[in-house]
Order: sequence, then structure tokens, then C-alpha cells
Amino acid sequence: MTQEVDLDSLIRQRIRSLRHARGWSLDALAARAHLSPSSLSRIETGHRRISLDQLVPIARALDTTLDQLVESPSDEDVVIRPQPTHTPGMTVWLLSREASVHGVTVAKMRITPELPLLPDSLKVHPGHEWFTVLSGTARLHLGDRTILVQAGDAAEFSTMTPHAFRAHEAPVEILTVLDHNAERVHLHGGEGAVS
Repeated sequence: MTQEVDLDSLIRQRIRSLRHARGWSLDALAARAHLSPSSLSRIETGHRRISLDQLVPIARALDTTLDQLVESPSDEDVVIRPQPTHTPGMTVWLLSREASVHGVTVAKMRITPELPLLPDSLKVHPGHEWFTVLSGTARLHLGDRTILVQAGDAAEFSTMTPHAFRAHEAPVEILTVLDHNAERVHLHGGEGAVS
């Protein structure tokens, strides 16, 4: 019973917080959800029982899903303790959980000049890729172009263009955000998979 009350309270708090984050009044959200402002107020304050037929339009109006609005709080450890994975010329630390709900993987990579650029190193896959250079200089091979990306700079590009990134003259450390297609190609593609 306590867990149900806690979840009920959490849902009410989420509705109120999402409404405030959008800068909406009770009237504004009520209009978008096709509810009366007084009904919405009673839902947020706990003076009215929450029903599914109210939550669906509220979630839609708040541009979220019903699942996200009602998901149980997790007691799991929120700290990620990355373990390095080594391949010749590259070390990778995964900075997000493997089953990321957002569909992306965040990784820190240290690439040394020993990682060769072989003829088949340029990869193509659906999506976009983004990385920022933490230290050193990255050499981005993008189609026929070679672009030097310095520490503090970032690069974003279509991954439908053949691409690879390597260290330029000295080790480089980058932070990258990969979608599922990029993760498969770059992290699970074997030796020299970084592109």
C-alpha cells in the first residue's frame, strides 16, 4: 500500500514539475489535456484519485509517454563505474549503461597513433555522430576530406559519409555519443573499429 501511495505521489509531482518546466499554468495544461483546471489542480494536489483516462491526455499534453509518467522509481545505483576495454591503439570506457533507455551510448575513447587507418577503416552506417576532443587532436577522415579537431572542439556529421577518426601525432581523448547503429559498428566491430 505504501509503495502505491509513494508512486501516486511521484506521478503527481512529475505532472506538476513537467508543467512548471514548460512554464504552463494549470489552465494551459488543462486546456491541452481537455480537463477542467479544477480537476487538474485536484489531481496535482492529491485531492482527486488519478485515473487512466486522465493520465493518457495529460501525458500526451506534456509531450511524454504514459510509461515515463508512471514508471516506478528505481533504487539502482546511479553511479556508473566504467571499466576500460583495450584493443591495439585504443581504450574505451563506456559511460552509459548498456540498456540505455534513450537509445544512445556515451563513451570516452583514448586513441593512440598506433591505431592504423586501413583501406577498410572508413565506415558507413545510418545516423549522425558527435564527438568532442578532451585532449590532443583528432584526425577526422570524412569522405575525401581530413579535418583536424582540436581539444575543446566538437564534430558532428552524417554517418552515411564514409568516416573514421584517429589520433593526430599524439594520443587523443574524445567523448562520443553513439546511437545503436554507431555502437555496433564502432564498439563491436573488432580491431580498428573506431571510425
